[in-house]
Amino acid sequence: MSIGLRVLLLLPFLVGLTHAQQVPATRGQVLYRNDFESSNALADWTGTGIIESGLNGGKALAIEAPAGKRGSTVSRSLPAQGWQGCTVRGTAMIRAREVSAKPNAWNGIKLMLVLQSPRGISYPQAPIETGSFDWRKASLRVLIPEDTTNVFLVLGLEEVAGKVWFDDLEFKVDKAPTPKPPPVLAGPVFKGHNLDRLRGAMVSPNIDAAGLKVLGRDWKANLIRFQLIRSGRIGQTSTLADYDQWLEGELQKLDRALPRCEEYGLKVVVDLHSPPGGKATQGGYMGSDAGLFQDPKAQERFVQLWRDIALRYKGAKAIWGYDIANEPVEEDVAEDCEDWQGLAERAARAIRSVDPERAIIVEPTGWGGPDGFKDLIPVPVSNVVYSVHMYVPHTFTHQGVFEQGPSWDYPGEIQGKLWNRAELERALQPVIDFQRRYRAHIYAGEFSAIRWAPNQSAERYLSEVIEIFESHGWDWSYHAFREWQGWSVEHGELRAQTAPADSSTRRQNLLREWFEKNQNPPR
Repeated sequence: MSIGLRVLLLLPFLVGLTHAQQVPATRGQVLYRNDFESSNALADWTGTGIIESGLNGGKALAIEAPAGKRGSTVSRSLPAQGWQGCTVRGTAMIRAREVSAKPNAWNGIKLMLVLQSPRGISYPQAPIETGSFDWRKASLRVLIPEDTTNVFLVLGLEEVAGKVWFDDLEFKVDKAPTPKPPPVLAGPVFKGHNLDRLRGAMVSPNIDAAGLKVLGRDWKANLIRFQLIRSGRIGQTSTLADYDQWLEGELQKLDRALPRCEEYGLKVVVDLHSPPGGKATQGGYMGSDAGLFQDPKAQERFVQLWRDIALRYKGAKAIWGYDIANEPVEEDVAEDCEDWQGLAERAARAIRSVDPERAIIVEPTGWGGPDGFKDLIPVPVSNVVYSVHMYVPHTFTHQGVFEQGPSWDYPGEIQGKLWNRAELERALQPVIDFQRRYRAHIYAGEFSAIRWAPNQSAERYLSEVIEIFESHGWDWSYHAFREWQGWSVEHGELRAQTAPADSSTRRQNLLREWFEKNQNPPR
């Protein structure tokens, strides 16, 4: 987001009405609508926009940014009361003329909300392409946190030139607030295993028997997270038949690995990294992105495949649990599709229909990160474990992965903020709160720091993250073992050295020290 737009929207927080004062929201309830037909259609808006001819001979809001200008937007505040706790769907008809390419993925044509709360500010927006196109519908769907204090609506162009028109703007309740269950005060915590701890690593589906032997027998890990991960090209299309053929090939790799895992004392998490409907993203893999939430047939296949997998591996001793979708992202959910909360429950019930005991592992939306636990509601199915992925601060853990930039040390100041163990613990606090409230077992399914972080700071980061996991009794798997050399603890700290180091690295020694504490699963 541009600096000017941030300044415009960073207004003082307002104190909202309490929930007791609000009339309960209902699905389909219109929260805001503007077809720009009235004489005061732009009342309460700030910024530069004009009314011109619109859809079907009516009127529309037009916003233009000439070449050389860093965009043009209009905005207005909306009452947070009535929005809080709701999942809201926003739609608009949009037309564009010669809108220039986005300098960053988040720039371009804006149909965006800005949500302010004590926890921070978020900027959910509709995915919209640039260029020239006739009237088409754009939409976004977003959960409005219960503690939201301010809601702003932003329309226009950011960091791009061109002209855009908006018509038939509407925001309505797509899902009424779901009450959170009361705290669980007593009873056993389900872990899905009888060991003190599961500690291991994520692995490539192409890992060989020798690699499993090194990890399990030599290094003493007792867990792998086995990826069912599909590669693709940006824009590649795929049918469900294509998907099924790919999935069967990956499951056959798992079939071959399971006897070796049992032999070498490795429990297995089956990780569906690529659900049906996923689209190829940066890095080339088809992940749990919005494609899963746009196609009802993909969702039906998702539920059925988990029943099929659970039936296939019902008697497999090595399998600890099923991680039903890696890092789900539901930026937009089609009206005839389930959101992640509903889809996860359906998949879990499908597994339970054939296997009453195996651990079902659920990650929150928002890429499985800690903040997703703030709004996560427990899945009402037995024997569920909840998984977090820890790459906070992302600027540090992923420095130099996608593009070149500054080098960042840990601990230290990273983009103007001091990061140390206390700050890492604060970042993970939503997970800790969820664990305590619901007596849930937590599994850190992924965490890492790129190996070329300067001055051995990757090892310091990993050490403190693991200590936090251990202090709360979490199982964990490092990302990753013999997958991509950037995350490899067998490679040294110099980026140019793409072959394994001649001797053990400090990161490798760190993991192995923790693995030495492991108990082996019973055979």
